[in-house]
Amino acid sequence: MSTLESKTYIRVLIVDDHPVVRAGLASLLRRQAGIKLSGAAHSGEEAIEILKRSPADVILLDLRMPAINGIDLLNILSEDPSPPKSIILSSYELEEELYRAIKAGARGYLSKNAPREEIVTAIETVSGGGTYFPDRLSKWMLERDSRSSLSAREIEILEMVSRGLTNKEIAGALQISHYTVRNHINHISAKLEVADRTEAATLALRQGIISSH
Repeated sequence: MSTLESKTYIRVLIVDDHPVVRAGLASLLRRQAGIKLSGAAHSGEEAIEILKRSPADVILLDLRMPAINGIDLLNILSEDPSPPKSIILSSYELEEELYRAIKAGARGYLSKNAPREEIVTAIETVSGGGTYFPDRLSKWMLERDSRSSLSAREIEILEMVSRGLTNKEIAGALQISHYTVRNHINHISAKLEVADRTEAATLALRQGIISSH
């Protein structure tokens, strides 16, 4: 096939560990003019193997997969001088993992419930060098970027707050004064733009900054 002919379609790789999602997207893309399915991988490892033998222009990428997850795969692909452009597929939004994925190079976001027209538009936009993010997500990203990132110690304290520890208990566990703990929590609340420790822990859990126990 000539170079000109090879560029008449967009090569797409699906990477998702849910069989139903893979099958549905594969069926949709096979029927779409201008798009060629490079493959459908159930894991990051399989995606890497497929890409070795069947290059892709765009990857529809699930973030939450065992072993090599979506963010890990983005970081691996970024080592390639000309990596495929990735669109995140997720049922979740406004979470820290999505933020990390975008920072790792993701060019778009689609809900797993997105209609066919939106999926095709996203693929065409990203393939052409653009980005595809909902307005609400773009706004949130700007707000997220405006916050100073939390330090390792602040995240550690937030995790303790989420487990219900008091400032005094946190101070004892970390061998620091409860005044220092209070100052940390004040800084955390300011960075996350919340009123108190409870709101800070709730927001951090919702956005994936800390994990539930």
